[in-house]
Amino acid sequence: MCTVSFVPNRGSYYITSNRDEHISRPPAFEPKREVVNNMGLLFPKDPQAGGTWFAINELGHVGVVLNGAFEKHRSTANYRKSRGLVLLEVMSRETPFRYVQDTCLEGIEPFTLVLWENGSLLETRWDGNRKHSKSLSTLEGHIWSSVTLYDADAIHQRASLFSDFMIENTEVRPEQVVDFHSNNHQDFENGFIIDRKTGLKTFSVTQAVLDDTTSLRHFDLLNGKKSVVSFNTDQLTLH
Repeated sequence: MCTVSFVPNRGSYYITSNRDEHISRPPAFEPKREVVNNMGLLFPKDPQAGGTWFAINELGHVGVVLNGAFEKHRSTANYRKSRGLVLLEVMSRETPFRYVQDTCLEGIEPFTLVLWENGSLLETRWDGNRKHSKSLSTLEGHIWSSVTLYDADAIHQRASLFSDFMIENTEVRPEQVVDFHSNNHQDFENGFIIDRKTGLKTFSVTQAVLDDTTSLRHFDLLNGKKSVVSFNTDQLTLH
């Protein structure tokens, strides 16, 4: 929930996310299908809070949440619901973007939501007081870095690395995007794979591949496992 990228490639689209957490937090359960509010969802589950940072619903909509909105905020201990549970609630709807616009987010910690819905790429940022939403071009790549973990200089550097990656790869395969997200770029503090002295570490990389079908790929970096799941196939644990 700390780095997200969107990459278009000749009618296919890849949405990829890194999950950075403190080592005291348990790793997520590998992705599987669950029904939430009568909607089938694919998502890796956080065993601590029961939510997720990345979900696909049976209509092909994709949602990814990042911590924070525009600037680093001070967390409190009295939020009424985790952002991961909010994402499940949003993605259990037929029109996730409309739902997040209409629902009250008072008492929810600030977040950034990236949505793929009916061929549109949409962004909503909740700053704790109001929502800021916009539509983004699907013809170019985009990258988001959580403002709770990365300062402005680090965010700019990461965006520059992503821009170089897109320029160097005119036809991008999903595996190349995963490799990019799995590289610390010689920087364990602010690279795409972090391992900070504070105990913050990159746990996993998760990717939605949107082409003729929609599949969810999950790379558990702590245990060296990869799983692929879609609504059309049973879950496959590859290695």
